[in-house]
Amino acid sequence: MNLPNKISLTRILMIPFFVTAFFLDGVLPYNYLISAVIFAVAACTDFVDGYIARSRNLITNIGKFLDSIADKVLVATAMIVVLATKDTLFTVFGDGANVAYIVTCVCICIILAREFIISAFRQIAAANGLVMAAEKLGKYKAACQDVALFMMLFAIDFTGTFGTVVAYIGFGLFAVATVLTIVSGVSYVAKNKNVLKED
Repeated sequence: MNLPNKISLTRILMIPFFVTAFFLDGVLPYNYLISAVIFAVAACTDFVDGYIARSRNLITNIGKFLDSIADKVLVATAMIVVLATKDTLFTVFGDGANVAYIVTCVCICIILAREFIISAFRQIAAANGLVMAAEKLGKYKAACQDVALFMMLFAIDFTGTFGTVVAYIGFGLFAVATVLTIVSGVSYVAKNKNVLKED
């Protein structure tokens, strides 16, 4: 197993620690901050393993598999635990907390749906020997999404103006990530519609 693959595997192994820290509220001081940092480090490894694999020509099939799985599981887990913060993080919206929670749920559904659709496209393309190039919009979406989730988790352990500002920025970036999810998803499907041709 080469270095990029080991980094991808490490990202997967960091997920249980991320979740554990998150749910140790009242046991571990600043547990949300710690979980946010673990998430940020894990998310950064996504860029590191990809860069090393490309620059050193270490791209392998198992590497593609591990990288894809690690990224999707990490992000999906982070979005799920954010929904578990309804009684804390979403209180920054005051009377609009329930609406904000519902909107966030919808955004998460959209993001996950896009991932399933694109994954299905890639599977069909691979089965037919076609290569689907990654789009820059997708990379921007991923970066925006990761920063948003980090800030949303980070904000929980801080009260007052600072925590509120960080939370609002996080939610704002998550909204932007959702828009980029829709735009990049539609663009991706449109540019690769030939994948669905029967011939």
